[in-house]
Amino acid sequence: MRSSKAWTARGSMMLLVMVALATVAACAKKVEKPKGRPPAPVITAIASQQDVPLQLRAIGTMEASESVTIRTQISGEITKVAFREGQDVQKGALLFQLDPRVYQAAIRKAEATLARDRVILTNARKDFERYSQLVKDGIVTQEQAEGYRTRAESAAADLSSDQAAVDSAREQLAYCTITAPIGGRLGVLAVDRGNVVKANDIALVTINKLTPIHAGFTIPEKNLPEIQQRLTGGKLAVEAEVPGGTGVTEKGFVSFFDNTVDPATGTIRLKAAFDNTKKQLWPGQFVNLTITLAIKKNAVVVPGQAVQTGQKGQYVFVVKPDLTAEIRPVVSGPAARGMTTIESGLKPGEQVVIDGQMRVVPGGKVEIKPPEKPGAAKSAGTAFPEKPLQPGTNGK
Repeated sequence: MRSSKAWTARGSMMLLVMVALATVAACAKKVEKPKGRPPAPVITAIASQQDVPLQLRAIGTMEASESVTIRTQISGEITKVAFREGQDVQKGALLFQLDPRVYQAAIRKAEATLARDRVILTNARKDFERYSQLVKDGIVTQEQAEGYRTRAESAAADLSSDQAAVDSAREQLAYCTITAPIGGRLGVLAVDRGNVVKANDIALVTINKLTPIHAGFTIPEKNLPEIQQRLTGGKLAVEAEVPGGTGVTEKGFVSFFDNTVDPATGTIRLKAAFDNTKKQLWPGQFVNLTITLAIKKNAVVVPGQAVQTGQKGQYVFVVKPDLTAEIRPVVSGPAARGMTTIESGLKPGEQVVIDGQMRVVPGGKVEIKPPEKPGAAKSAGTAFPEKPLQPGTNGK
């Protein structure tokens, strides 16, 4: 009896195991096969072809075309200040007046001495003429006559010295009136009326000529031959832009380059001249300078983020019409403001990936997403007319 029950229990257990195995097998059959890689979401842009200005960029410092520091050439009290700080003045305009009384008295004294010595010279010449005649008559000796000739010559020398003293005194008096040696904008007044100043002791005010105005800057020595070549063909255009989004720009030309390269930095100093008729540029101001070197005709351009760098060099992902991605080696050219020219490897009108490259597999499917910001996926050809390229850079 017990044996029959044991076999029944064992049979039940085996039946349960078989049912479980069958269930597992059935579930395994229901598991779906792995699907393919899903399309990679990307943002794209269209490569375009256009004329691109190749330009060299630098940071410059504005400098006055002429700058004069006004100092007194004599000592005295300032009796008049004939201008306001920050005022524009013309050449020859009155700036300062010093007390002239001491120098007027010096002129009168020098003129009196001159008049006295003029009389002495006249009498000495008359005495010499008279004694010269007496020598002929045999009344006096030649030696006596020569003494009067010497007196006359000495009086003539004194008269010349007196005349120089009068001229010097008049010049000193003229220094009491200080006028503007150039036209320009006046700076801060350093000494007010009523103060006594010493000759060449302190700067009274500075005049800066703002029209035209210059910008000093440096460029790498490797760009010097091209600058020289462009200058032989005429003026080389330069545009100055005040940083900070102010919209202040001024157009000018390269007016000077130094005669030596700085061996410490490998750069050479240049200057650009600007008319500055609106007086928007000021000495000491930093500006962004752009020198137009040439126009690259029919260049292929793409956003800079499309160009990637791998072990074999630079490449881009090109989206084919069937929405598959192709890895394409390229050679990039000049770049500026997020845009890069492509020298080879890409044709106008081809669609390149500018965002989402990490998820793209060569030959794999892609899904083109709308740009996060309006206009982010526009054709690359809209950026270069406003922001030119910088030679010697790449699209990294």
